[in-house]
Amino acid sequence: MSTPAQNPPAADAGRRWLLRLGLLAAAFGIAYGATSLLDRPPVAPPGMVWVPGGEFVMGADGETKQKNELPAHPVRVGGFYMDEAEVTNAQFRAFVAATGYVTTAEKPVNWDELKKQFPPGTPKPPEERLAPGSLVFTPPSTAVPFNDMTRWWTWTAGACWRHPEGPGSDLSGRDDHPVVHVSWDDATAYAKWAGKRLPTEAEWEFAARGGLDRKRFPWGDDPPTDTGNLKANVWQGEFPHRNTRADGWDRTAPVKSFPPNGYGLYDVGGNVWEWCADWYRADAYAGRTGVAANPKGPDTFWDPNEPLVPKRVNRGGSFLCHVTYCESYRPAARRGTGVDTGMSHIGFRCVKDR
Repeated sequence: MSTPAQNPPAADAGRRWLLRLGLLAAAFGIAYGATSLLDRPPVAPPGMVWVPGGEFVMGADGETKQKNELPAHPVRVGGFYMDEAEVTNAQFRAFVAATGYVTTAEKPVNWDELKKQFPPGTPKPPEERLAPGSLVFTPPSTAVPFNDMTRWWTWTAGACWRHPEGPGSDLSGRDDHPVVHVSWDDATAYAKWAGKRLPTEAEWEFAARGGLDRKRFPWGDDPPTDTGNLKANVWQGEFPHRNTRADGWDRTAPVKSFPPNGYGLYDVGGNVWEWCADWYRADAYAGRTGVAANPKGPDTFWDPNEPLVPKRVNRGGSFLCHVTYCESYRPAARRGTGVDTGMSHIGFRCVKDR
């Protein structure tokens, strides 16, 4: 009886080589596919955009009037989702309806807490000054010095997110405007309810730049003027007494009224200041060396003008910003506000981790 012919050694070697080649090709295909999926921008939740993260120069990298933006320094942040626009009145109303939340401005002022922000022995204000309320922008009739903000800010009883200019105002026709008169505590409570968080100061600035590193504005280096290049809701005319409203708005504008930046984010310059997670220190950048990776901000607060007031960072400027005053619609611009303070030009937006 005959036996089957044995495979020649060369044929066996050839088949083994083809098998190895096929397995390598399959492994390469799987690895390439996985890498492509990881590199592909993830699908963002509704109303948010993906900010890819990266390295940039944080702070002012050129002429600035503000020492708290110095020195410019390298920072690296990871990717995250960010609300494409500021939280609106309609969105905040949904939060309040679902939770029954009462904002800081809708509660009486707690003098026992407030007096910690003043020197010992400061007398208690009259009871009417401790009633629920907030600070409302009230333009003077003529030009005034810039060194006294009480000339254009008025403590207004009854002012809150529902009544932006006080008891005689409401939200009619303003559902798509950014919510204002929200404290840091209010913004944090909303973010938690929404399954999000407030951005770090570094995340906010990276996102606001929209991929344009070392540029003065979110859209580039060309400044807005009182009559042209109106790419944000900021002040036109003479601050704080004459607003020509060349951009169409006296106070807040509906979100998305102006073009987005390179990441698809609206109103990162002007409209309303936005809360960040970080404590505010005027000297936060001092002493930073090397590349800071995902900085979370300082452990304590410090503002030399109000050293006893616990402050968190605000970013983005507002409808009150003008080149002659603060020009804070620049991505590098920063300031601090008391965590218990709401004003008629402060709002927020949220971020979410991947």
